[in-house]
Amino acid sequence: MRIAKEFTWEMGHRLPFHEGKCKNLHGHSYKMMVELDGEPDNNGMVLDYYDVKSMINPLVEELDHACLVFEGDTELQELLQKLNSRMVVVDFHSTAENLVGYFLKNIKEVGLPANIRKVTVKVLETENTYAEDSLEINSHI
Repeated sequence: MRIAKEFTWEMGHRLPFHEGKCKNLHGHSYKMMVELDGEPDNNGMVLDYYDVKSMINPLVEELDHACLVFEGDTELQELLQKLNSRMVVVDFHSTAENLVGYFLKNIKEVGLPANIRKVTVKVLETENTYAEDSLEINSHI
């Protein structure tokens, strides 16, 4: 059985290595779908949606209305510090693909119930572009 919950946030970023427009500081209205595969419990629930929200929302809130900055992009870090703007510094470039990996890693670290077998994260950077990946969890079940 699979359940899913959608999350949204606003975030700025830039890709300094990019040859096109994405090298410029800009932002997106991100959307993320988190899917959880597992066996329903005695009540017929894979996981209560309230619990899904409680686990994922802190990860999303950390990024909401912030600028995600690659640790090597010291120029942007200095500018954002001067502007007293919110930023989250990470060890990866802020591509949709890397955001998927970031969320999968952090969701795994939050800890999921033993009945969850797989987590799939899909991050939409725009309404028609996305990256998606899955991670096997508790595969011994």
